[in-house]
Amino acid sequence: MTDTREAAPVATGSRLHLVFGALMLAMLMAALDQTIVATALPRIVGDLGGLSYLSWVVTAYLLAATASTPLWGKLGDIYGRKGIFLGLIVIFLVGSAFSGIAGNIGELIAARAVQGLGGGGLIVVTQAIIADLVSPERRGRYQGVLGGVFGVASVAGPLLGGYFTDNLSWRWVFYINLPIGLVALVLAGVFLNLPRGRQDRPRVDYLGMALLAAGVVCLVLITSLGGTTFPWVSPEIIGLGVASIVLLTAFVMVERRAVDPVLPPALARMPVFALASGIGFLIGFAQFAVLSFLPLFLQVVNGASATASGLLLLPMIIGMIITSVASGQVISRTGRYAVFPIVGTAMVAAGAFLLSTMNSGTSTGLASAYQFLFGLGLGLVSQVLVIAVQNNVRRDDLGAATSGATFFRSIGGSFGVAVFGSLLTSLLATNLTDLATAGRLSTADVATAAAAKNSPTALQALAAPVRDLVTGAYAQSLDTLFLIAAPVAFAGFLLACFLRDGSSS
Repeated sequence: MTDTREAAPVATGSRLHLVFGALMLAMLMAALDQTIVATALPRIVGDLGGLSYLSWVVTAYLLAATASTPLWGKLGDIYGRKGIFLGLIVIFLVGSAFSGIAGNIGELIAARAVQGLGGGGLIVVTQAIIADLVSPERRGRYQGVLGGVFGVASVAGPLLGGYFTDNLSWRWVFYINLPIGLVALVLAGVFLNLPRGRQDRPRVDYLGMALLAAGVVCLVLITSLGGTTFPWVSPEIIGLGVASIVLLTAFVMVERRAVDPVLPPALARMPVFALASGIGFLIGFAQFAVLSFLPLFLQVVNGASATASGLLLLPMIIGMIITSVASGQVISRTGRYAVFPIVGTAMVAAGAFLLSTMNSGTSTGLASAYQFLFGLGLGLVSQVLVIAVQNNVRRDDLGAATSGATFFRSIGGSFGVAVFGSLLTSLLATNLTDLATAGRLSTADVATAAAAKNSPTALQALAAPVRDLVTGAYAQSLDTLFLIAAPVAFAGFLLACFLRDGSSS
């Protein structure tokens, strides 16, 4: 295998710092917009209408970002990452601007899809550019900081969204990207110097790209619509499942014959890539179960406001920052990375298990400790997997390898949210029905309790004894989700035990 140590141009000094600043800003924008819109949705519907299409404001972004992730990585390999990176910033800013000025829900959904095209690419290309700029020995230091930025932005998004919505306008959720993106665009345009791409005029695998994108769209639609818009066992969801299998099977067949495949089959045969992808999928699955539903626990069971629940997530953010940055520093000094995913997945599993023991009487300090442990584990896994893959591929495949590893984590997160969301609905319905059957809740109380999933303040309409019963049902249901996330993360731990230190040689 070609040694990436010699192929990567090494950047140093103030130019590197300015370019890295641009990369951090790009990562900040893309990560924020995965979650920042959530707390603004009720106000958006109040202004634009279209309640029945509300979920598509989130789904459109997720769909475009996930489907395009592998494509941007490959295009960067072919044409050079500077032009692709600058183009992605422009696409993202155009989507942000049109999201901000949207006059109806349809315009907003379309603009969010444009945002997703840019955002999904920015996360991948930003990580690949680091591998272009610095040698393998130094990548950990910078990838660790990027991981910290991603973690902070992902968790802080709802908090910032609520602040903008309450104090300015929901439109500022999108407008805030414009100054950030323009600074990143100028810094990268002036100071980022990268190779222009491959000189052998490769044939772009358009058929493979189309099949992969279509197959991923079907998968994301299954996770977004299954159990909500349509039952899991319905003609629509089954049809999407069959379509995804057919399209992705066709993609694999095309890739085997393609001159320059989107995801080179040789990558899948590399143990480190296969392991990193599997671990990423499982940790993404477990991670988003906690990130998506822990705020609901804090608001419904503990009675925290939306803003307070965001602040209560700070221990998790701090944990992610500490280990993401620290692990990167250690990898840069020692060249060893295999131990971090092993320890990290174990900590994620332990953290999820401890979170499953919480109830309304759990102290804030204890809950914070559980979150901190969970965050420490996440920080040891996500960026380290990217480093492991990058250090074991040829420079010509850096983008494809980076996007592949990121893609599987995104798909895992999508499935995690969908599966755990449906499971929560089922568990909650069972627990509330049991209380109603026992004569402890009225039919009206059950309806109010079910509505609290989308509006926790609805519980304030219930009498105190009834509210205690309902919060208990929520705690029991959510604890089950966290408990299930623990063995999922433990499966990631078992895979991580097979990772071995090493770099391309």
